[in-house]
Amino acid sequence: MLIKTLAWTFISTCLFTSHLAQSAQLRENVKFSVVHQYKVGGEGGWDLLTIDGKHHQLFVSRSSHIQVIDSDSGKVVGDIPDTQGVHGIAIADDLNIGFTSNGKSNSVSVFDLTKLNVIENIKISGLNPDVILYEPVTKHIFTFNGRSANITVIDAVTRQEINTISLPGKPELAVSDKAGHIFVNIENKNEVVVIDSSANKILKGFPLGSGVEPTGLSIDQLHHRLFSVCANKKMIVLDSDTGRVVSEVAIGSGPDSAAFDSGLGVALSSNGEGTLTLVKEDDPEHFSVLQDVTTQKGARTMAYDSDTHRAYLVTASFGETPPATKEQPKPRPAMIENSFVVLVVSLKP
Repeated sequence: MLIKTLAWTFISTCLFTSHLAQSAQLRENVKFSVVHQYKVGGEGGWDLLTIDGKHHQLFVSRSSHIQVIDSDSGKVVGDIPDTQGVHGIAIADDLNIGFTSNGKSNSVSVFDLTKLNVIENIKISGLNPDVILYEPVTKHIFTFNGRSANITVIDAVTRQEINTISLPGKPELAVSDKAGHIFVNIENKNEVVVIDSSANKILKGFPLGSGVEPTGLSIDQLHHRLFSVCANKKMIVLDSDTGRVVSEVAIGSGPDSAAFDSGLGVALSSNGEGTLTLVKEDDPEHFSVLQDVTTQKGARTMAYDSDTHRAYLVTASFGETPPATKEQPKPRPAMIENSFVVLVVSLKP
């Protein structure tokens, strides 16, 4: 019995050591590139997107509907209609349902993850729900409402609005530490607000140092680090416990989304200029730019799958910008029909 125990201990130690060696080698050889371009097409602009790794599906908001795309093949496998002014999508795999934040109708649509059909619409008190987040510990849905500068809290099981949390300014992207806290960027105050997700109240606010107009936000749960990407081309790294500014790293212009890959020790910023900035966590106190991947202009919104080390970014091609008029002092160019694409950025083989 002793010999068997010693043998098993030896085997387990070898396997663990091998795993650590593979992880270290992977971290040392991080190099990303665009590996696929899915030509999706379809009508409508876009905002946020969400990856459901369990079902290998990418959910993309398209103004009035959600396109559901097979994340492996790029094929459109479903469409969720009547989500007017949709901004974000939250996935509750444990409940087999998803939620959308519908900015124009001040509502949340609930859909079945298997059938991809809407099963309920929840009218909320918040105005222009934008970012939406599912917190699996409390089983609560949080919508971050731009026009009313607050958060609507919904019980994901009963699908009833249960609380409202006032915010000090306009919310942007948010992230959970899966340990009772939610962090949200406040765009017009240049700070991150910390929320107790059980008590549904604000605990404190963290100033973002020299960061201006924060949008995307991600977290390294193990080392308690927040990564906030800002309009002045900076990624601000904060201690998520104390709010201390740990580092400020240069990124591309026009950032919108952020992600963190714990397996690689890399934070990512998707930038509208057409780059994806990879920031290496050399150690919890030191961060440096590892790579700037060329993507495509306008590809500033991202969903990230840490299991496959894949970033999904969306953009399209546009015509010429029309001249400014009194009615339209800041005109936008029209999107070229069926030019909408999903870019897949991944580790080089």
